Amino acid sequence: MAAVVALAAVRALQRTGSGPRSAAAVLAAGLGRPRGAFPGWAAPWPGVGVGAAQARSLGTSPALLLAARRFTDKHEWILVENSIGTVGISNFAQEALGDVVYCSLPEIGTKLNKQDEFGALESVKAASELYSPLTGEVTEINTSLAENPGLVNKSCYEDGWLIKMTVDNPSELDELMSEDAYEKYIKSIEE
Repeated sequence: MAAVVALAAVRALQRTGSGPRSAAAVLAAGLGRPRGAFPGWAAPWPGVGVGAAQARSLGTSPALLLAARRFTDKHEWILVENSIGTVGISNFAQEALGDVVYCSLPEIGTKLNKQDEFGALESVKAASELYSPLTGEVTEINTSLAENPGLVNKSCYEDGWLIKMTVDNPSELDELMSEDAYEKYIKSIEE
């Protein structure tokens, strides 16, 4: 019965045009199941592949959201949908930084090359520069962070995103780390 409810909820989200975050909310609420849990069931939104690691990641909403994200060695992430990349910092980075009290972000229209500095986050412990994961132009900034910079800590993969940008060179995505590769990278620097 739960499978029918989950599938109906996901299909309703598709009909209303809701994106992956809404589908993730369905999974987070416990209504969904990972790929393969029901014969013939497949994730109905783009960006979630069929690999074993990605299927494993569908169990919780943060892991689901990480499945399509790519990471830099400077701890930024990017999630690309319809040639627009949403950029933020990783959970590891926000934990290391501590409580974020100020966000400095670029203006809309700023052109960035891969690894260009585009802003900074300041916390009670330190300040950290932000670097562009890809080449592109800033199309949107998260204006909510001006009044509530703590969103970076509370929801670094959802509400605490930093900028949205065009993806001028999609091949640059191949140079970034998958979730699994990033997790291994974090373990290697913690040792």
